[in-house]
Amino acid sequence: MNASPAVPDFSAHTPVMAQYLRIKHQHPDDLVFFRMGDFYEVFFDDARKANALLDITLTTRGQSAGEPVVMAGVPVHALESYLAKLIKLGEAVAIAEQVGDVATAKGPVERKVVRVVTPGTVTDTELLADKQDSILLAVVHQGKTLGLAWLSLTQGQLGLAECSERELPSWLARLSPAEVLVDRERQPAGVLAARLPITNRPGWQFDSALGARKLCEQLGVASLQGLNAQELKSAHAAAAALLSYAEHTQGRALAHVKTLQVQRSSDLLDLPPATQRNLELTVTLRGETAPTLLSVLDSCRTGMGSRALRHWLLHPRRDRAEATARHEAIAALLAHGGEALRDGLRHVSDVERIAARVALRQVRPRELAGLRATLQILPQLQATLPRGACVLLDQLAAGLLASPHLEELLSRAIAEEPAVLLRDGGVIASGFDAELDELRAISQNCDTFLLDLETRERARTGIANLRVQFNKVHGFYIEVTQGQVDKVPMDYQRRQTLKNAERYITPELKAFEDKALSAQERSLAREKLLYEAVVDQLIEDLQALTQLGRSLASLDALAALAERAGTLNWCRPEFVPQPCIDITAGRHPVVEMRLRETGAGEFMANDCRLDARTRMQVITGPNMGGKSTFMRQVALISLLAAIGSYVPAGACRLGPMDAIHTRIGAADDLANAQSTFMLEMTEAAAILHGATEQSLVLMDEIGRGTSTFDGLALAGAIASHLHDKCRAFTLFATHYFELTEFPSKHSQAVNMHVAAAESGDDIVFLHEIQAGPASRSYGVQVARLAGMPASLVRQARATLEALEAKASASEAQIDLFAAPPEPQLVAEATSPALDALHDLDPDALSPREALDALYKLKAMAKISRPA
Repeated sequence: MNASPAVPDFSAHTPVMAQYLRIKHQHPDDLVFFRMGDFYEVFFDDARKANALLDITLTTRGQSAGEPVVMAGVPVHALESYLAKLIKLGEAVAIAEQVGDVATAKGPVERKVVRVVTPGTVTDTELLADKQDSILLAVVHQGKTLGLAWLSLTQGQLGLAECSERELPSWLARLSPAEVLVDRERQPAGVLAARLPITNRPGWQFDSALGARKLCEQLGVASLQGLNAQELKSAHAAAAALLSYAEHTQGRALAHVKTLQVQRSSDLLDLPPATQRNLELTVTLRGETAPTLLSVLDSCRTGMGSRALRHWLLHPRRDRAEATARHEAIAALLAHGGEALRDGLRHVSDVERIAARVALRQVRPRELAGLRATLQILPQLQATLPRGACVLLDQLAAGLLASPHLEELLSRAIAEEPAVLLRDGGVIASGFDAELDELRAISQNCDTFLLDLETRERARTGIANLRVQFNKVHGFYIEVTQGQVDKVPMDYQRRQTLKNAERYITPELKAFEDKALSAQERSLAREKLLYEAVVDQLIEDLQALTQLGRSLASLDALAALAERAGTLNWCRPEFVPQPCIDITAGRHPVVEMRLRETGAGEFMANDCRLDARTRMQVITGPNMGGKSTFMRQVALISLLAAIGSYVPAGACRLGPMDAIHTRIGAADDLANAQSTFMLEMTEAAAILHGATEQSLVLMDEIGRGTSTFDGLALAGAIASHLHDKCRAFTLFATHYFELTEFPSKHSQAVNMHVAAAESGDDIVFLHEIQAGPASRSYGVQVARLAGMPASLVRQARATLEALEAKASASEAQIDLFAAPPEPQLVAEATSPALDALHDLDPDALSPREALDALYKLKAMAKISRPA
């Protein structure tokens, strides 16, 4: 997408191909869709690529510069469907439209690229996921710091942040960008590892000073100081490339981008990629969008509400003020009938995206009709909001006060049921413009006029068989048979002589012809002009429209959280200053929902108590018993509280929290050449380096990826480090029964287990968390429930009994939690070298004497070493 300073000579090609190749030279990395009539054509290598990606017909037509012209094409009316496929494949498409006048053009009609559609800059409604933003992200190295700048074109919002290389994966997982811009000379390793769609840009575009200037211009401020962004030099560099690229792809300035979010890692609750994956926040471990925490929460009435809720879920703040304000809003909606608000929101269009498309002059007629309907329902929405109940709802209600003249303008200007596309006509309402009405009347009433004229001319001339007709070659005419020519009036002008008739034109008919033949074309041109004038007026109120969209999105998300709280019997959490996670009768929201949907029974609620005196729970119990479910539900309840949601529990008190870390499950990462155990240790190491006293850590079955003794030793050491060094709130699930001795030697740890009951060879999982260690793992019973052959189960049970008998007769186990022995630096045995070393006084030696003494000691040690 970068223009080269040296343009090749295309004079040997046909004029049209020369025009195409010049455009392609300016967009070498993009597929160029070249408008030719009712088709977008692609040529040469682009045609071959499009054939492979879209499965469209490849053909050859004529020659240019002595070579066959390889081409393929897609119909104009089907453009969006093909663009959608290409965007999903990570491709960028440059749209070259005919901008010249076909009637007056000498040679090829002028064409130019009007926009470039890329995964991160797409704004077409048909190409976007309704419930997820398309984020464009720029990442650049500036010394040891990484600068990040991101943009949501459909929300009109910029973001800036700086982070370390270690923190980058968390930011990528949080933002989930559709496209990442990087310096082609220095690509960050974290971006490459994430396998995101990458667009390389020249290094000179990542310039801090340029970025600061562009940010000030974009936001309309004199300085970034007031936005708390003055010192983010690395982020400024990323913003320079980001804004240049976005303006280039849209072919215009970004008039609607007027807000900036400055985010710092220290402001947000850290949710590393492993945590987002293991807790299944937005996608399941299988890559599906349901059942997840977001799918349970999202009962929003609009796409913009769903997007806001998703953003809240992935960007929880450590500071509790925002979450507390949302709790108050939910309480107010529950008390004052939030369902009335939700009913009104059913009729609201996606104002966020409509406002963005207005700013980019890409808005479609039916989107404006949707905006009109939304503006008309605003008074009803405002009436459903409880006034004075909480500050947040009052602020959002104020954002619903859009300019009254916008509704009046759209009501007058846009037809009740406008056409899908402006080029189809029928978009501007009748009565809005007299000239347009006249042109439409000419086009629509042509037959009536001709019949009326024919009747009048027959009466005037006395020619009974006179006919007024039209054909595409000669236009309008009055036809008179040869026998009646002598009755023709003086104002008839001969147009064509036939064998048996003469054809004439009159001044009145000529004037009508001039109007009629161009009426439809002029009507469409007039509609386009009027439509653009309407868009111009909307752009003047763009800030109010943008604010309206954000207010509606937040109200929808809050109303959805209120509905979930009421429907699912969730409680309001309490934030306290002292460190604790105190949950009474907590439930896993996703598992509980699945049990309800399938009618499989009630969820077993469990308590969790962690505080300054108890920072770790060592959890044992059978497979399938519910250890992982319990651990995850504690994390999900903590996260839900942090985003401002009510929580699935009887009661909940939470102290400060800075991160949720998880190490759950076993799987290879073959693409990055990591075995199950290596991946396990890598994730555990990241937790041990990042966890603090205010972190929640879930550690599930650590050490199971290697031999029993290795795994047991590592599990014990990791538990000790979390307890003694990190001092994080930790839920530590394990099948190593040796670790049940851990709490006896670590004062802030307790044993917990998942209860199960045996009846003969059967086992019943009670899913209840109880104090104390489990007595056994019940692995053989679980294998029998899974359908293992009976003979295999009998053999496994006999082997297990033999091993248990042997273990009980063996010597006592090694103390896993004893401090490591001090290293023995000096052997107890004597030797000439040790005697000489003992006699040395290092402080009395000169550098030369010290070097000589070292050589002598080395020689003596060599002599005394046994063969």
